Amino acid sequence: MAYDIHPHNRQGDKTFLVVRNNNIPLTIFGDHNLQNISGAKLVCNKLNITDDEFYEAISHFKGASKRLELLAEKHSTRIFRDFAHSPSKLKATVNAVKGQFPEKKLIAIMELHTFSSLNAAFLNEYSGTMDLADLAIVYYNPEVIEHKKLEPISTEQVRQSFKNPDLLVFCDQKELISKIEDLELPESNLLFMSSGNFSGIELKEFAEKLLSKLQ
Repeated sequence: MAYDIHPHNRQGDKTFLVVRNNNIPLTIFGDHNLQNISGAKLVCNKLNITDDEFYEAISHFKGASKRLELLAEKHSTRIFRDFAHSPSKLKATVNAVKGQFPEKKLIAIMELHTFSSLNAAFLNEYSGTMDLADLAIVYYNPEVIEHKKLEPISTEQVRQSFKNPDLLVFCDQKELISKIEDLELPESNLLFMSSGNFSGIELKEFAEKLLSKLQ
């Protein structure tokens, strides 16, 4: 089918498409990307692009901006960002990174930013979405809630909604930054997820600063 997950295998930190008993290396990963590859191949075939041409091109494709985008890497540590904010996309992104790098610690940081995600009645939809993260962190800005004219929510409400007793919840950006800067990052992947920017953090610059401390 057009949107089936393309046959693939994983070797170390890389995903390979399986094509006629050959392995085509990818720079991207995750079930969502592999489904999109199947769909893109069908479209390209309709445009008279051959399979060989398609697979040659897709092996160099680095992915869409803000979709599991690699912000920085150094030694054994990678920092990604993703536009994920809805419960289904949040879970899919967390699972994709943990599935690609199962042996590495996953630190997943998500911002509640959209109208629905900051709505107390909707929060329970996030139950279990970050369970595969070794350390899960959620941030929200009370000023955004006020601006959207929503009812206030508490950090405890957020923690209970995610059904993750180890979840860390921050509503102060400076406290969030301080926590991130104190993290042990070797042999880890750090994943930022938001449709916003964590109240003004320039994520690429921040990622490079974090990794500059690694020896």
